[in-house]
Order: sequence, then C-alpha cells, then structure tokens
Amino acid sequence: MNQTIKNKPQDNRSNQDQQQATLNQEYVDFFRHSSPYINAHRGKTFVLMLDGEALESENFSNIVHDIALLNSLGVRLVIVHGARPQIAARLQEKQLTTRLHHHLRVTDAAALVCVKEAVGSLRTEIEAKLSMGVANSPMQGARLRVCGGNFVSGKPIGVVDGVDYCHTGEVRRVDRSAIQRQLNDGAIVLISNLGYSPTGEVFNLAAEDVAAQVSITLEADKLICYGASNGITNQQGERHSELLTKAAERLLNHYLDNLEDSESPHTELSRQLTAITIACRGGVERGHLISYLQDGALLIELFTREGSGTMVVQESYEQVRQACIEDVGGILELIQPLENAGALVRRSRERLEQEIHRFTVVERDGAIIGCAALYCFDDGSAELACVAVDPDYRGGNRGDQLLEALQKSAQQQRINKLFVLTTRTAHWFQERGFIEADIQSLPAEKQSLYNLQRNSKVFTKQL
Repeated sequence: MNQTIKNKPQDNRSNQDQQQATLNQEYVDFFRHSSPYINAHRGKTFVLMLDGEALESENFSNIVHDIALLNSLGVRLVIVHGARPQIAARLQEKQLTTRLHHHLRVTDAAALVCVKEAVGSLRTEIEAKLSMGVANSPMQGARLRVCGGNFVSGKPIGVVDGVDYCHTGEVRRVDRSAIQRQLNDGAIVLISNLGYSPTGEVFNLAAEDVAAQVSITLEADKLICYGASNGITNQQGERHSELLTKAAERLLNHYLDNLEDSESPHTELSRQLTAITIACRGGVERGHLISYLQDGALLIELFTREGSGTMVVQESYEQVRQACIEDVGGILELIQPLENAGALVRRSRERLEQEIHRFTVVERDGAIIGCAALYCFDDGSAELACVAVDPDYRGGNRGDQLLEALQKSAQQQRINKLFVLTTRTAHWFQERGFIEADIQSLPAEKQSLYNLQRNSKVFTKQL
C-alpha cells in the first residue's frame, strides 16, 4: 500500500509532462504552419475597421495585442474606428434627439459637439492602449508609434428629399501620400470617422465609408472589419469561410429588398459587408469579416487555413473549379505535351472521361490552363496526380491554387495524408511542404501499381 501511494505523485508528474509535451508540440506545429502566412503578409498594407461596439468590448485589449503582433511581423497597419454607441450615449446624457434619414444620422450643430467629444475621447483611449509596454505582457517591448491627423477630407451630404443632413458628410478625398509616409516610417495610422473640409468644417462620416475609401486609395491588400458575428452564415448556421464579391452583393440586395423601415439603421453586418464589397470593387484584393468577441480572431483568420470569419474576394476571369465532362478535351490538350516529354503518365480519353470527377481545373476565358487530380485510398491517404499548368501561364501561382483547392477537398473527405509520385518536379513539391518518402509509405494498392521503369520519387505531406 505504501509503495502504491508513493508512486502516485510520480504518475501525476508523468501525466503532466505528457500533457505539456503535447501542448508544446501543438504550439510548434502551429508556429511552423503559420510561417508561410507570415512571409506572405510581411510588407502588406491592412486596413482594420473597429466600430464603437468593438472598442467597448472586454476583448479589445486582446485585439490590441494582436495588432501589436502584426506590426512586429512587418504588416503596415491603418486603423479606422467608429463611435456610434459612444455618440448615442453622449446625446442621451444631454437629452438631445436626432433623426435618421435613409439610415443615416442627421448631425446638427448640437449633435456635432457630442460627435467630436466621443471621437476625441475614443482616440485617446485607443492611443493609450497601443502605447502600453508592461513587462511580462504581449505588449512588452512593442513601442508602437501611432499617428493621426487630417488625412480624410469630408464634404456635406447636403439636402436629400428635403432633409438637410447638416454636418453629416461623406468622404471627399484621402491623403494617400501623407498616410504612406507614416506607414513607411513604421507607424500605425489611426483614422477616425471625422472628415475635415478646406473651409474648416468638421463632418460626421460613416466609419465604414471611411474604411472603404482609405482601403481603395491606399490600394490596400486587405480590409478587415470587426463585428459582433464571425462572418456570414447560411440558414443552417454554418459559416461561409469565403464569398465572391457578386455573392456578397446578392446577399446585400436581398437584405435591402426585405428591409421594411427605411428610417431604421442598417445592421452592423450589412454596413460592413457593404464597405468590403465597395473596397473589392475598387481594387482591394480581399475583405474579411471577423468577430471582436472571439479572442484571437484576427490571428486565426490570417494565419490558419480555415480562418475565423468570412473572406470576400474579387471575381477573376480565372476560375479554379471542379472539372466536368466538357473539360476533357481541354485537359487532354494541356497534358499531352507533358505526356510526350515523359513528365506525366499517359491517359486515354476514355480513362479521363471515367475519372473526370477527380479533376480540378483552372479555367481562363473558357480555356483550361491548369489541372490536377485527387485519388483517395481506404487508408486515409490520397494521391495528388496529373498536376499541369500551361507553359504560357506558369509563374502566376496557379499550381499553388490547384494544390490549395485539392488540399481543401482532401480535408473535407477526412484525408490525413497526401502523396505524389514525380520524376521532374520534386523541388516544387518540397517547397510546398512535401517530404521525400520510400515506396513502402504508399498504400498497398498503389505499391502494386508502382512503375519501376519510371522510377518516380515519392513525396508525402500530412494534412
């Protein structure tokens, strides 16, 4: 009995050590898998939009930590903030009432005082948060420099349907060169929802309008909007991790068509989705909708494959899609030169027609310029095969697009390992995380079909 009791602390320590080792390995794996995203984001310009609700959230301190981390990784950051709930609170304190017209607040002279007070107070709080550098905290040694100014010029909306919007305005101009100078100097640029005019007036702008126009003017790589929800969901509550701009616009039009009260404010999500679609139409490559309630939502969205919200992307005249029977001729035309050169195994039209459901293609203006196939096996692995890109279109990351599409398909089918047999492109696959393996690592079915004469090299990748 004494011996048993004596061994229990040792057993507990052993379990704790195992748990810690597992946590350490998960941390190492995440850090390694995030490195491609770190390299991809370095030097890029991101515009982050935080509305007043996000600034009041208990999670805002963690958001600041994530902003500091992005800055340390070389991302050029512009923060656009709103102040709707703070303005509403000050109006209520002073017992002032304002009206909405076409979903916008009419800002008279008395309301403008509340707007400036709320925005000024918020700006000070944001700068204070970004200035923290407490030891043993994520902000230790950050030394962030935050700058702001009259970067956004505003103009009055004027009179609409007989209603004078007074000091409610819209963006007239964004000073691109002034913002770029600050970004080039390593500063974070902080922009509020106030716009200034050459006549010395101040206008209350919609933060979403400011964020969209700043993104377009800077030719930003991303516009990221923080909201209460984690993006767009379907009727079953499942999150859309990605939407094309046209699909996002259809959702907005459906929402507007069903909005009964034209004098009520738009929802937060609809305002932000509008800003993102405008930005994408203006040349911004990607917009993201993420939640300010979720700790680490920004990092998960930017540094993991699945993300945490919804990404809206521009349409392209190139499309990566599932192949159909009409694509057989185009695929044959694409792969025949590679088959003749011995880089690919020959496939007959009949075989290709039978296996067309396994193929993913890149289509450009109706022509097939890239293809790849996925063959699944019972042991939970899948073969990546027949990877080909038209020589005239190489160098445009189309191979990476195909690989990413097939990896997503494999994960959806609960495949845990990809393998590829290649004679000519070993380095390309190694650069994308594939590791050389021996023939015995292949499924038994594939081993029996291995062509010794071709002597293909085997590479595998864990998903």
